[in-house]
Amino acid sequence: MKKKNIIFLGLAMMSISSCSDFLNVDSPSKFTDNDVVGSLDEAGRLLNGVYADIASSNTYGNAYLTTFNLNSDVEFTTSTNELKSTSHNEYKLFDCEADASNLLSTWNDAYGAVESANNFITAAQNSHLYQVGDSSMMQMIGEAKCLRAMSYLDLVIMFGDIPFSMQRAYDSKSLVMPIENRDTILTTLINDLKTIAPHMSCAYNLSSGVERCSKEFCWSLIARMALYRGGYSLRPGQSTTDAGIMKRPEDYLDYYRIARNYCDSVIKSGTHSLNNNYYDVFIKECNYKVVNSDDPIFEIPFTQNVSGNIGYIQGPKGNDSSAGGTSAPNLWGTSNGNVRLNAFYRFTFNNQDTRRNTVGYWYYDYDGTPVILNDYNNYCNKWSKFWDESHTLGYQSAGNTGINFPYMRYADVLLMFAEADNELNNGPTAAAKSALKTVRERAFRNATNKAMMVDTYVDGAGSKDSFFKLIFDERAWEFGGENLRWKDLVRWNLYSQVIYKTFWKYYGFGSRDYTYDIDDEYDKYPTDVFYKIVPNPGDGSYPNKVLPVLKFFKYESDTLTIDNLWENFGLNGKYMPSTTGSDAWKTAVWFDWLDNNTGIAKAQCRCSLRGYIYINDERTLMTKSIPEYSSSVNLNSLPPVRYILPIPSDAISRSNGTYKNYYGY
Repeated sequence: MKKKNIIFLGLAMMSISSCSDFLNVDSPSKFTDNDVVGSLDEAGRLLNGVYADIASSNTYGNAYLTTFNLNSDVEFTTSTNELKSTSHNEYKLFDCEADASNLLSTWNDAYGAVESANNFITAAQNSHLYQVGDSSMMQMIGEAKCLRAMSYLDLVIMFGDIPFSMQRAYDSKSLVMPIENRDTILTTLINDLKTIAPHMSCAYNLSSGVERCSKEFCWSLIARMALYRGGYSLRPGQSTTDAGIMKRPEDYLDYYRIARNYCDSVIKSGTHSLNNNYYDVFIKECNYKVVNSDDPIFEIPFTQNVSGNIGYIQGPKGNDSSAGGTSAPNLWGTSNGNVRLNAFYRFTFNNQDTRRNTVGYWYYDYDGTPVILNDYNNYCNKWSKFWDESHTLGYQSAGNTGINFPYMRYADVLLMFAEADNELNNGPTAAAKSALKTVRERAFRNATNKAMMVDTYVDGAGSKDSFFKLIFDERAWEFGGENLRWKDLVRWNLYSQVIYKTFWKYYGFGSRDYTYDIDDEYDKYPTDVFYKIVPNPGDGSYPNKVLPVLKFFKYESDTLTIDNLWENFGLNGKYMPSTTGSDAWKTAVWFDWLDNNTGIAKAQCRCSLRGYIYINDERTLMTKSIPEYSSSVNLNSLPPVRYILPIPSDAISRSNGTYKNYYGY
């Protein structure tokens, strides 16, 4: 069961964190050198405060997986607005401003976690236990350094060059952190973790296992930071009004080498594996079960009814069930399911890839009845309150599920290794292929086409470019809903290409305009879908074993068959089931996106990437310098996506002019 010795309730009051001037001008650090850590128990309580700070709903507890989960070919949230929101907070659409709502609270809480870690590290290093090299104290310092590094890494990815200090505010000469170049920040953090990693313990030696930062996580985090340090990012242009340019540092191969070597250390340690089936990894998390030797390397530990919206923001939406009382069929409470996946994402998978099962097409009504989702995107069904067999939280619950989030997984380490090794050797080595095969073997573990989809598939890539294409696809399939896709696309300098093609797929298919079907895909997608609501078989074929399920009608090779949601469904054909009578099938028109008033795709298809590209309701392409899609378009010449977020206006004003925004903000 999930460890309970990391208790967050009330720890905010015990935390020694404070904020420097750009966060709160009236709140200098209350921590002094007289409060040095005197015992391991006190150190543990103070370190719990750092863990509590990263659990904020403004960062890892919610916002990083919802508000700042930017649109791509994997995750996708729609908009119907042709004009910018008055809240200026449409981050997913690349259309925000420095005064946007949510921005300052996320900035403050992210830096609050950094300051909390800085305070702990300084206190711990001033202690007698540190001076004598106590191994438990060194482990705790390593944990705090990892939490600080991951907080800074995600700030760098989102904001670029940012205020940076590894010194607590109390000891700083200035209450305004200086802005530092992102390359310097990541190099500094990488070197810092390299130094502490030898003093940390493996997860199996920690009482809380993967709910604490381990040596394997430290190595993995070094690798992740190194790939971002060596990857592309949007850099400031010649002036603050310039949208910027995508660049990567000249020494990028040095950092690919670091990534490769530290991933290799994790792999050779033999402490993690992919033994559990893919979906089981997430279902166990939904049932509050912590597995220390499998895929998760570090799970951010949340606490029930206190922190973390995992399984509330993901999974199928669940309407209010409280009116039915405790006898209502839906005993799990409400769920908003607002982490959504691209409508075309499911059709990129091979039909025997078990990872496809995490794409959801239904939600639950108040009484637990499944309702088909006929929308512009799909649910991410990796996590859901409804997968908890004990419905622990109860029928009146909403968020603060306490379900852990796997910030780092072994599958990520394997794919980072394969990517870095391929880059360094100008093509795939046997080791790189083996790492990729390990990930795919789990996805096709019980498939009849396993040999073809693992060995034949991987061995067929003989060049650097062809193997990278496999990595490009594999990371999309492996990490759907985990807010990694847009970040990968950025560091590969492929974000603009993917966003551009995503827009035209939505617009062209929604408009029924085959002019834009450059990849000849439109006819592969279903339109008429036939389904029934049937009792749950209760055999584990669905992650919820109680509530009714949807059964879909399909045909294959002119043979009439009936199958469930986890298989191919609803594909058009000459066999159509009865929609009347005692054996009637319900029907839905999939991808019904045409606006009959305008004759083109509805607003959701035109405005959901508005900050980069959109078409108005008069069929006019409104974005300058972006061409209409055709086979002759040079995708490498597209302007960059302005994914970098602005420093909040309040932080700029508090810095007395030290900070300023670029990228046209």
